[in-house]
Amino acid sequence: MTPAFIPLAVLTLFAAAPVIYVLAQRARRLAVVGAAMAMLVSLALIASQAGAASTGETLIARYAWLTAAGLDLSFRLDGLGLLFALLVLGIGLLVVLYAAYYLPETDPLDRFFTLLLIFAGGMLGVVLAENLLLLLVFWEVTSIASFLLIGYKYAYHDSRIAARMALAVTGGGGLALLAGLLLLGHIAGSFELSVVLQRGATITEHPLYPPMLVLVLLGAFTKSAQFPFHFWLPNAMAAPTPVSAYLHSATMVKAGVFLLARLYPVLAGTDLWFILVGSTGAVTLVYGAYIALLKDDFKGLLAYSTISHLGLITLLFGLATPLTAVAAVFHIINHAIFKASLFMAAGIIDHECGTRDMRLINGLFRFMPWTATLGIVAASSMAGVPLLNGFLSKEMFFAETIGHPAFDGYARNLLPAFATIAGALAVAYSTRFVHDVFFNGVPRELPRTPAEPPRWMLFPVEILVALCLVVGLAPQFAIGGLLENAASAVLQDGVPDYDLAIWHGFNLPLAMSVVALGGGLLHYWRRHHLFDLHARYAVKLSSPVAFERIFRAFSRGAAWVLGVIDNASLQRYLAYLIGTVLVLALWAYAGGAPTTLPGTHGATPTDALGIAALVALTVGALGSVYYQRQRLLAVIFLSVVGLIVTLVFLRFSAPDLALTQISVEVVTIVLLLSALRYLPELAPVDDTPARRWRDAVLAVLAGLGLGALAYAMATRSFSTISAFHIDQAVPGGGGANVVNVILVDFRGFDTLGEIAVLTMAALGIHALLDRSRIPPCVDITSTAGERHPLMLNMLMRPLLPLTLTVSVYILLRGHNAPGGGFIAGLVTAIALILQYIASGIVDTRARLRIDHVRLLAIGMLLALATGAASWLFAHPFLTSTFSHAELPLIGEIELASAMIFDIGVYLVVVTSVLMILAEIGELSRRDTVATDVGRR
Repeated sequence: MTPAFIPLAVLTLFAAAPVIYVLAQRARRLAVVGAAMAMLVSLALIASQAGAASTGETLIARYAWLTAAGLDLSFRLDGLGLLFALLVLGIGLLVVLYAAYYLPETDPLDRFFTLLLIFAGGMLGVVLAENLLLLLVFWEVTSIASFLLIGYKYAYHDSRIAARMALAVTGGGGLALLAGLLLLGHIAGSFELSVVLQRGATITEHPLYPPMLVLVLLGAFTKSAQFPFHFWLPNAMAAPTPVSAYLHSATMVKAGVFLLARLYPVLAGTDLWFILVGSTGAVTLVYGAYIALLKDDFKGLLAYSTISHLGLITLLFGLATPLTAVAAVFHIINHAIFKASLFMAAGIIDHECGTRDMRLINGLFRFMPWTATLGIVAASSMAGVPLLNGFLSKEMFFAETIGHPAFDGYARNLLPAFATIAGALAVAYSTRFVHDVFFNGVPRELPRTPAEPPRWMLFPVEILVALCLVVGLAPQFAIGGLLENAASAVLQDGVPDYDLAIWHGFNLPLAMSVVALGGGLLHYWRRHHLFDLHARYAVKLSSPVAFERIFRAFSRGAAWVLGVIDNASLQRYLAYLIGTVLVLALWAYAGGAPTTLPGTHGATPTDALGIAALVALTVGALGSVYYQRQRLLAVIFLSVVGLIVTLVFLRFSAPDLALTQISVEVVTIVLLLSALRYLPELAPVDDTPARRWRDAVLAVLAGLGLGALAYAMATRSFSTISAFHIDQAVPGGGGANVVNVILVDFRGFDTLGEIAVLTMAALGIHALLDRSRIPPCVDITSTAGERHPLMLNMLMRPLLPLTLTVSVYILLRGHNAPGGGFIAGLVTAIALILQYIASGIVDTRARLRIDHVRLLAIGMLLALATGAASWLFAHPFLTSTFSHAELPLIGEIELASAMIFDIGVYLVVVTSVLMILAEIGELSRRDTVATDVGRR
C-alpha cells in the first residue's frame, strides 16, 4: 500500500480547480467532464487504500513541516475516514452530473465547479487529516468555500445575506475550535491524532478539559447547525440546489458530527459531555422537526429536517454508549443517502415547476410519476418506514433509548417517550412533503407546466434511492463492513455485538416505530391546529432580518471603536504600541523577584573613539528629531545615525551586520530622497502641546527603560544559543559564516517569511503607484539638463559590471565568509540605482528589460522549491544539505542546497528595490512628460 495516495487524493481536487476554470472558458462540457474526472481520480486513489483501511488498519502519510510547533502535513485513513471520503467523493460525483443538467445553459460553470472542487477538497482534507491543526486549516477552507457557493447568485440580496450569515456563524465557531484544539494539543502533548486518541484519561482528568470541551463543541455545533446556531442552514437554501444537496448530505454540516465522531474516544464518557452534547442534540432534534412541518417552501422543510437529523446524530453521540455511537455512524450514512436524493428531487421539481411553494405545487404524481416515485421512497426513508435504510438506524436509536444507564426509576421511560415523539414529528413532515407535493389535488398557478426532467438528470437520484432500498433490505451485505470499520475507528476499543437484520421480532423498538408512524400521520392530519397556534403566537422576526440587525449593530460599534483608535495617525499607533510595551514591562518587573539594576560585572571600559561615536550618534538622533519638519535635513541626520551604527558593528567584529547596515542605508536614503519630491519641503505642524508632552514622556520612559534593560543585561552573566550555532555551523550547515548559516539553514523559515513580506510590500507599492498621477511638491524641471550628468554616466559604464561582479562574489562566498544573498542583493540594487540616476529610467529600462513581477515570483519560487525539495527525502521543510566535489584544475568545491535558497533571497531583494525605484521613476517621468506637453 502507498499512504502517499491519501494526501494525493486531496491535492487532486485542489489542483483540478484552476484547471476546470480554464477548461470552462472553452466549453461547458469540458468543465463537467473535468470536474467528474477529478472526483473519479480522487475516489480511485482512496479506493486503492480501502483494502487496508477496511481491515482495521490505520494508514498514515506524514510529511514534516513545522514539527517543533506541532504542525506536520500528516494524513490518516482509517474506517471513519474511509466512510466519509466515500460519501464526499461518491455523492460529489453525482452532484457534478446533476449540476450539469440543473444549472442554466447560459452558465459556463467555471466558477461553480472551481468552488465545488475546492469545497470538496476542504471537506476531504477535514476527514483525512491526522494533524489537528491541519484539520483546522481544511475546516476553514470549507467555511470560505461554502460562503462563496451559498452566495453563488451574488446579484440577489438574499444570497449575499445568507452567505454572510453562514460565514459569520461557522467562522466564529472556527475561532472557538482553534482555541479548543490548541488546548487539546497542549493537554495531550501532541496535535497528532495517533497520539491524542491514546490519551483519553489524561485529557478528561485535566483541569482544562471543561473549557477545551466547550470550545471544541462550539466549533462542531456551529458547523452542524445545532440549536441555537441552526438559523444559518435554512437560509443557505439561497444556494443552487446542487450545492444544497451536497452541503446537506455529505459535506459542511457533516463536518461537525464528524468532529464529534473523531474525538469521541477522548472527549466522551464524562457527565459534561453527556449534558452538553445530549441536551443540544435533543433540543435540535425536536425543534428542527417541529419547524419543518410549518414550512411552505419544500426546500425549507428539507433544511429543517436536516437540522433535526443532525440533532439526532448529535444526541446519539451524547448518549455515549458503544451502541449509540454505532447508531450515530449508521445514521450518518443513511441520512447522507436519502437527504442527497431528496434535495436533488426537490431541485427537479423546482426546475420543472418554477416554484417551491407547496401551497401551489399539488398533484405532481400525474405529471412526473417517476420523479414522484423516487421522491416518495426517499421521503419514506427519512420518515423511517420499514424496508428502507432510515428505518434501520431509527430502530437502533429507539432500542438504545430503552434502559439507558443515565436514567433511573420512572425517568428511564422519558428517553424512549422523547424518541417516539421525535420519530412521530419526522413522519409528520415527511408525510407533508409527499402528500402536498405529489398528491392533494391539482397544481395552482404554476409558472411552468411540470414534466419529467432529462434522463440523466434523474440518474443521480435513482442511484441514491436504489441505495436506500438496498441498504434497507440487505444492510449487512450493503454496508455491514463499512459501518463496522467506521464504528471501530470511533470507539477504538472494539465494537459491541449488534444486528443489522430488518426483522428483530415483536419487541418494544418495533412498537415505538408503529406508534411513531401512527402518531406522525395523526399529527399531519391535525396540522392545521398547529399552524393556527404558530401563526398566533410565533415571533414574526425572520432570521435574516434579525441577523442583519445584529450585523449592522456590530458594524456600527466596530466603526465607532475604529474611529477612536484608528484615525490614520502614525503617532497615535506608536503611542499605543510603546505605551503597551511599557505597561507590560513594568507589570513583569513588579511581579518578579526584587533585584537591583546593576549586575556583578563591571561596565565595559570606554575610550575616546567610543565617546566620539556616542556623541555623533546622539547628535544624529537629536538632529533628526529637531529638524523633523525639514525633511531633507532629517534624512541627512538619519543617515548619520545609520553610519555610526555601521561603524559600531565594525568595531565589535560583526562584518555581516556592517555590510548589511551600510547597504540598507544607501538604498533607503536614495529611495527617501527620490520620494521627497512628492512631499512638501516643510512638514505641516499638526502637534498640539498635549500630544508633544505625551510623546516626550513616552520617549523618555521608553529610552530609560531600554537603557536600564541593556545595562542590566550587560552587567550580568547569561547563556545564549550562539555556542550551538558556532559548533554546528560547519557540520550541520556546511558553512563557516555562522551568520549566513543561521539565516539560510537554522532559521531559514524566518528568512522565508521576511522575503515574503518584502515581496508583498513591493507588490503593494507597485499596485499603488502603477499608472498613478501624484503632483510633485518640488519643481525640478529648471534643472532638467543636469539630472543625468555626463561624468556619472561615463563612470557607470565600467563601474556597473565591476559592482555586479563584486555582488556575485559576495553571494557565492556568503556561506563561508561575510556576504550572502541579502547583502549581495543590496549591492546589486545600489549599482542599478546608480545606473538609473546616471542614465535615466527610459534608457536604463531599455537596456535592462526586467519584468519585476515575474522576477519576484521566480525568487519566491526558488526559495519555496528549495524548502519543498526536502520533502522528497522525508525531511522537514527547508532542511538543507551539502556535499563536496572535486573538479579538474579547480580542486574541491562545496555544493550546498542553501545556495539555491540564497539565490531566491538575492532575486527578491534586488527586484523589490528596483520595483520601488522604477515606480517612483515612472511617476517622475509621467509628471515631466505632462509638464512638457502642458508647456507646448
